Amino acid sequence: MPKTGGPRIVIIGAGFGGIAAARALLVAGYRDVVLLEKGPRIGGVWRDNTYPGCACDIPAPLYSYSFALNPEWSRRFPPHEEILGYLERTASSLGVTEKVRFGVEVTEACWDSGAGRWRVRTSDGEEIPADILVPAVGQLSRPSVPSLPGAERFTGPALHTARWDSGLRIEGKRVAVVGTGASAVQLVPAIAGRAESVTVFQLSAPWTLPKPNRRYGAARRAAYRMMPRLMHLPRAGTWAMTVVTGKAVTGNRAAGLLLRGISTAQRRWQVRDRGLRERVTPAEPMGCKRVLFTSDWLPTLARENVDLVTEKIVEVTAEGLRTADGCLHGCDLIVYATGFAATEFLAPMRITGRDGRTLDEEWRDGAYAHLGVAVPGFPNLFLMYGPNTNTGNTSVIYFHEAQARYLAQAVRRIASSGRPMEVRPERAAAFDGEMQRRLAVSVWTGCQSWYRTATGRVVTNWPGMASEYRRRTARLDVSDYLPGRR
Repeated sequence: MPKTGGPRIVIIGAGFGGIAAARALLVAGYRDVVLLEKGPRIGGVWRDNTYPGCACDIPAPLYSYSFALNPEWSRRFPPHEEILGYLERTASSLGVTEKVRFGVEVTEACWDSGAGRWRVRTSDGEEIPADILVPAVGQLSRPSVPSLPGAERFTGPALHTARWDSGLRIEGKRVAVVGTGASAVQLVPAIAGRAESVTVFQLSAPWTLPKPNRRYGAARRAAYRMMPRLMHLPRAGTWAMTVVTGKAVTGNRAAGLLLRGISTAQRRWQVRDRGLRERVTPAEPMGCKRVLFTSDWLPTLARENVDLVTEKIVEVTAEGLRTADGCLHGCDLIVYATGFAATEFLAPMRITGRDGRTLDEEWRDGAYAHLGVAVPGFPNLFLMYGPNTNTGNTSVIYFHEAQARYLAQAVRRIASSGRPMEVRPERAAAFDGEMQRRLAVSVWTGCQSWYRTATGRVVTNWPGMASEYRRRTARLDVSDYLPGRR
């Protein structure tokens, strides 16, 4: 590590997490910060997801940095292009954009014990030294496409929502949409009026709540520009709402009854056909999958040109998708709205720590990290949006900011001591054990496999309230870490 000028910090990824980390470090006075971004612009999931209807499903007052509230939102749940624009403007105003190297894909990083630093390698063969490495690639960067027999036989286009083709024509097409998660509930209503027909293939029905997507008028936006403190009011109100939803999905009986009652009333009001209503009624407890805010998903499923299929897909043919009942559902286009490989953290990068051990080996039974940030055997490695830091009810940006503050404290400690920091194995194991115990007795007990790895571990979600996570990461506890060594 250099004796002067501060440590060199390499951040992998320039989405919300990477920008939060860079901003915290710049504010703390560290200038030797570089963000490596494989894409042509910043934005992460908001750069990659451009499918029709793509929008935020957390109200904008909370889906923004606390240090950069935005007076220009056009509505409570803004479309993706507004969020991407907000992120780009914010990064530029903070001086983060000038720290980004675009078109640089990291393939591996190795800890050099002799030098006491990381050696980061890119796809074009470049080696970049780093005193501190901050992977900020998130949990939603690698699309998950189901392996269906015969998929290669389909003669039409087939694509994932996160790899949307802007030149794709929907008009007059028979569209098959596989999945009923967050992207599907936005995509299907957006294309149902343009396509000849839409066939939705459902594995399990999601819990939904009404989406009060009111527009923000010019007068409101002007008031926010003149009196920025006013923006804290809707943010506080949104936070209060997420506290209720958070309690509902973490086992609070009263909050759960309230939200389940609202969701049930929504289905009764919006779905008159009893048979369809039965098919869109969730079988699992609220919280097994993300609760979705939508006011047009259920009415769209009731349209004459939209069909909801609950039979399992058994194969893909040249003409369409065949289900377990033998029915062939012909289509011209297949869209996989099947989410992301959220449990495969940092893949396909190869991260090698002390003694030549890789993260793949360390996480063979499922990813884990102390506070979702630090992994034993991997000095000076601090994750953004790591294991067990996903939230199903509030803004993940809140978690990003908490992790960024923790990171800045760790960097300060490393810079002042001149020695690497490595979390104690027993502290990381204790934290992981706590996470698995709490998740085992929470609402996820009644769920099947959406959040679990093959070994039965839940490695993505945080089991409590967001405020608890912020409290536990507010102060770096030096005793959690081994005495500095190379």
